[in-house]
Amino acid sequence: MKKAVVLLSGGLDSATVAAQALTDGFEVLALSFRYGQRHVRELRAARTVAKVLGIAEHFIVDVRLNAWGGSALTDEAIAVPTEGVQSGTIPVTYVPGRNTVFIALALSLAEARGAESIYLGINAVDYSGYPDCRPEYLVAFQHLAALSSKTGVEGHPPRLVAPLITDTKVDIVRRAIALGVPIAQTRSCYQDAELPCGLCDACRIRDRALLEAGYPELATPVHVNSNGRTRRICLAKP
Repeated sequence: MKKAVVLLSGGLDSATVAAQALTDGFEVLALSFRYGQRHVRELRAARTVAKVLGIAEHFIVDVRLNAWGGSALTDEAIAVPTEGVQSGTIPVTYVPGRNTVFIALALSLAEARGAESIYLGINAVDYSGYPDCRPEYLVAFQHLAALSSKTGVEGHPPRLVAPLITDTKVDIVRRAIALGVPIAQTRSCYQDAELPCGLCDACRIRDRALLEAGYPELATPVHVNSNGRTRRICLAKP
């Protein structure tokens, strides 16, 4: 059976891409990273998603990008924004070089194990502020894969596949439902509390899409504040 490496963070997008790769007929090699992210809880979700989808091989690799910080996701001194998604800017949740490092390691795994494709959950519509989520970035990396690998020199480099690149978040939710993705088991929040915060960019974008797609029961659940009051976080405006 043909093989594909899937970058599996544990979030909705990567889980959907993993399910898509399986539907496309690939034996999936899941690849996740422990990179010093403050939301390390996402790795639990990645393990659960891999198990539910029946993915036999799941690699978790340590790449300590938090050694030099530079992002709210890898540096505790930088606060995760909670005031709403800001368009036209690169948010502090951007991790310098993260996708470049991750895809390079995925390329190594793909070449070593004979995988012909690398599936990525990159989405340029909702995360257009991230420079390494753009279509032109993928085109450039595909060129690099052709130049830097033995299989590339031989004329058949691993193919970078980004099925969600032009999807809206609502499109992704609907695709996930159609593919049988265990959405409730995925984790997108940038915080590492037991419950998703409902206020970071990842939560706001995810929850709004779930509401618009007609699945409010899958959005951030009712949260109990320290004063004992409850509120449904998912209603926070994006």
